[in-house]
Amino acid sequence: MLEVNDLSVFYGHIHALKGINLRIGDGEVVALVGSNGAGKTTLLNAISGLVKVAGGGVRYEGKVVTEMKPDEIVRLGIIHCPEGRKVFTDLTVLENILAGAYTRNRDKNVKSDADALMAKFPILKERRNQLAGTLSGGEQQMLVICRSLMAKPKILLLDEPSMGLSPTLVKEVFSIIRQLNDDGMTILLVEQNAFMALRTSKRAYVIESGEIVQSGMSDDLLKSDNVRKSYLGEA
Repeated sequence: MLEVNDLSVFYGHIHALKGINLRIGDGEVVALVGSNGAGKTTLLNAISGLVKVAGGGVRYEGKVVTEMKPDEIVRLGIIHCPEGRKVFTDLTVLENILAGAYTRNRDKNVKSDADALMAKFPILKERRNQLAGTLSGGEQQMLVICRSLMAKPKILLLDEPSMGLSPTLVKEVFSIIRQLNDDGMTILLVEQNAFMALRTSKRAYVIESGEIVQSGMSDDLLKSDNVRKSYLGEA
């Protein structure tokens, strides 16, 4: 469904991504794990058209998307849910959710879709008229996921969905991710929480200093000595 081939990105003289190769099949959850600064977010930004690619490319359903503008990539169904709970703080919960449907301005089902999504996130339904900036961190994370879903993604790029959350909320967010996948959604999951990412995904890639250093079935990587030592805190 999505193929990244020999992708390179530079920030000035810094070689941020070095020949990345990655693929995601229809209906899969694929995890990308690595430490802070390894290149995870840069890869998502490159797929989304937010950073300039120096070499290689991205194909989506066989079509080259590397030179497309970000809004064109969104309209194809590649939806990027960014890290850091980037909500519109001065808009209500409902207004934030509706903002996710900006590519669907002629779709009469937007309001009913928003209601259906809020039914899956009861706390958001309860706070639909509350300013997003007053929500807790966990509630804001649910809001940005919900807002992303309003764009009707064919593939969802999830960047650090558990960042800064309590252990209880981390479990809740990952439960939502599993539910989305059970409903048929394809997900590329970028996470520092390697244990939860590998438990949730089918396959995974490990990135270090802008390079893929390991890949395989998630269950196998959970047993890998290198992964256990480097990312799971085990000796």
